Formats: sequence, structure tokens, C-alpha cells
Amino acid sequence: MWIDTHCHLDAPEFSGDYAQVRTQAAANNVAHCIIPAVHPDTFGITRKLAHELNDSYALGIHPLYVKNTDERALQFLDDELTKHANDVRLVAVGEIGLDFFVPELCQQPLREKQIYFYREQLKLAKKHGLPVIVHVRHSADQLLKGLRDIGGPEFQWHGIIHAFNGSDQQATQFVKLGFKLGFGGAVTFERALQIRHLLQSLPLEAIVLETDAPDMPPQWLYKTMAERQAGAMQGRNTPSELARIANIIAELRGIEIETLSHACWLNACQALPKITTLLN
Repeated sequence: MWIDTHCHLDAPEFSGDYAQVRTQAAANNVAHCIIPAVHPDTFGITRKLAHELNDSYALGIHPLYVKNTDERALQFLDDELTKHANDVRLVAVGEIGLDFFVPELCQQPLREKQIYFYREQLKLAKKHGLPVIVHVRHSADQLLKGLRDIGGPEFQWHGIIHAFNGSDQQATQFVKLGFKLGFGGAVTFERALQIRHLLQSLPLEAIVLETDAPDMPPQWLYKTMAERQAGAMQGRNTPSELARIANIIAELRGIEIETLSHACWLNACQALPKITTLLN
């Protein structure tokens, strides 16, 4: 059985058939999905879907949505975390983080605005006693700095570094701070050498699985720009793909699929402790 630790079932791509998508995932042994919000406008739908589908959700402001967001969004997030504190399906603050891949977001004032929103959301996670689900693109060192600054020397974080693709040293630092590292469709590409290296070298206790559906399609769904221009349709990534992704991960690590499933299940529960009650 599998846990998809990062799946955007609230995305427009699933608006017409999210229930069928989730049913198909269950048929492929995906027992649970975590649905992270990306903007205050999506808080309600993520909560609704988590309850309707017997999954769980996180509330947060994604760095790609910071540009058109103001201080009121942080207050709204704080209010929602307070209002739904007893909701067993609210398991984390996320998706939050930093994105220094998109050129516009690397320039001032958006670079500093991203950092501000990230740090303020870390403070809210700490205030409400929740793990964090963290977006990272070309930003691992700045993410680590925020975690150390906000957490302080004694605080133990919980959560997941989503779609990690940094260095061995950065991976080690995140794990030391209490995080699990998320792996998904990117590992299915043979050219993803660093991701595959990390997957093979990290302790099994550091790994959780994710699809990021509908984004980050695995190799068998991916179409190049040239193929798309020629009329080929990009395959839609769904949580059903997790089992096939997991088979590749087990092969890369040279372990039995049952060993991987058991470890990733326990790791997800450690990263997001509230899901343990739901899974039981």
C-alpha cells in the first residue's frame, strides 16, 4: 500500500473527474493522498476534497503565488489554522517554500517577498504545532537558513521537502532537521542522475513517495516540446502512477517492493504524524 504525500487533486485538471481519479488510485493500492493548498483561494476546495475522499490536506501559500498576495493572506492562513485546529485531516502547513528558478522571482522585490512569506509561514507552523511541506527549486540553502532561524537550536521540525533535487550535503542537513525527502516522477528519467544518486545513497528512512499530480509526469507520460508541437498530448499525471514509480525506485535501490512500501509508509507517518490516526 502507498501514500501519495503530495497530490494536487484540487487542480483544474481534475475538476471533472477527481472522484474517478481517486478511485483508480485506490485500485492501484494508493491508500492515502495528502492534498496541499497553494493559495488562500484553494483552502476551501482542498479541505472539501480531503473530507470527501477520506484523504488529508495542508494549507499554505506557494511561492509561485506570492506575487499577487498580500499580508492579509497570512492572517487568513493563521485564522484558518486556528479555526480548523481540531480537524484531523489538516496535517501540515503547505505548500510553502522558495522558488529561485523562475527568473522573475529571483529579482527584487519578489525575491525578498518570497523569503518573507516563507519565514512567516514557518512561524505559523511552529505556532500551530504542524509540520511543513516545502517547495524547493534552486533554494535549498535559503530554505535551510529559514528553518534554522525560525526553529532555533532546540526545535525539531517535521515535514517533507517536496521534489528534492539538491546536493548530498543539503539532503543530509534537511534530514538532520527532521525532514523526509519526496521523490516522484522525476526519478523515472534516466538522465536525472543526481536525483537517482540521492535516491540510491540516502538512508531508506529519509524517503517518502509523491506524484505531484497533475504535474511532474513520469517518463512514460512525458512529451517533449517538439512532440507537443507536433500534436502529441502530454499525459496527465495522477496518483495511480505511484505504484509504477515505486517499482522503479525499488529497482534502483535493489530492494523488494514490500520493503520500500513498508518503509515509506512509516516515513510518511513520521513526517506528518496526524495521518497515523487516519490510517489506523
